Amino acid sequence: MNGNYRDITDIPRYEQIAVDLATKIAQNEYKVGTKLYGRSTLAGQYNVSPETIRRAVALLQSIGIVEVVAGRGIMVVNRTAALKYLENFKHRRDIIQAQQEFSRLLEQRKEIDLAIENQMKKIMNFSSYISNVLPKVEEIKIKKGSSLAGKSLVSINFRGETDATVVAIEREGEEIFAPESSFVLKEGDILLYIGP
Repeated sequence: MNGNYRDITDIPRYEQIAVDLATKIAQNEYKVGTKLYGRSTLAGQYNVSPETIRRAVALLQSIGIVEVVAGRGIMVVNRTAALKYLENFKHRRDIIQAQQEFSRLLEQRKEIDLAIENQMKKIMNFSSYISNVLPKVEEIKIKKGSSLAGKSLVSINFRGETDATVVAIEREGEEIFAPESSFVLKEGDILLYIGP
């Protein structure tokens, strides 16, 4: 078959044969006025039943490319009709291929959507796990007039009373990490601690 019509295995066999015969007529391999081989010969060439050839010829006859003449056989009658048929066939193939590509992309999108959904579930599960497992940093501010002001961390026994660990103290915009137990608290200090 002509290179433009090789990928037509998804259409009926009789139409594949009709396309091949029309291509040969369009390329003047079979000229107008000449007789095609008989159905039995064509059936042998294409390795199909005579019934399949009959359907292929009937298709070509219905659009005026060939004519079955009693006593003479299958005659080529119109090359222009063959060219037009091939052009229409090409357009139909383009539409079919576009539909197939569209379906393929839809399937691909479904797979991608499913993969995204699965990854989102994993992220949510991991986030939930992390929030439950990793310690949370809490804070408390030493307010004006608080009894904690002027006292050291060791003197207020913060850890013993709360089971929490002070990891940093924010004072006047500056963070003091891992303060010593002798660190003296002031009003306005913010204690950052990890609770039990």
